[in-house]
Amino acid sequence: MKKSWVLSIIMSFVLLGGVLAPAGSYAAAADDSTTTYSDDAYSEVDTTEEEPELTADEEDFLNYLDQLDSASVYEEKAFNALVGSSYITSSNRKSVFLKLTNTAIPNYTKYVSMLKLIKPQNAELQKIHASLIKGSYTQLEGFQLAKKAVSKTTINSAVLKQGNAKIDTGKKSIEKYQKELSAYADKLGYEF
Repeated sequence: MKKSWVLSIIMSFVLLGGVLAPAGSYAAAADDSTTTYSDDAYSEVDTTEEEPELTADEEDFLNYLDQLDSASVYEEKAFNALVGSSYITSSNRKSVFLKLTNTAIPNYTKYVSMLKLIKPQNAELQKIHASLIKGSYTQLEGFQLAKKAVSKTTINSAVLKQGNAKIDTGKKSIEKYQKELSAYADKLGYEF
């Protein structure tokens, strides 16, 4: 199983934090005012610039990203458990079964549950988020089928094939989500 798309999602969110911070805000935080002195007394000139108010859509988007960040911890745990398990053989079948049962499926289930709790206010963002939920849930179904396929001493290749097909379908839905979210971020003026 390829993890590149998962890593790209995670890196996108990590990098988005740096992009969303206004340029120069760190320097401005150190000194919000400039002081000028005259001969007898000094007067303080306030050069503080007010940051522009966030629109409701921008605030909703940033809150959405924060909630996704919280949920992504479980997604990462699930996929990290499956590293090196992309090719299942009779010799690693039991190991894959244990990874799916003990770590991957429980963590990915928690991830999908947390995704379902995220309720963006913006209708467009709700529609975009629905693609992520759909894709993630489909992948969870694929993991459950893979677990079923390796649960017995012989691998049930037909069920494993069904599981892989579900995982691929979920991946396509998540890729659609990534494109839509990126376009939405661009529309709001954020680089994604």
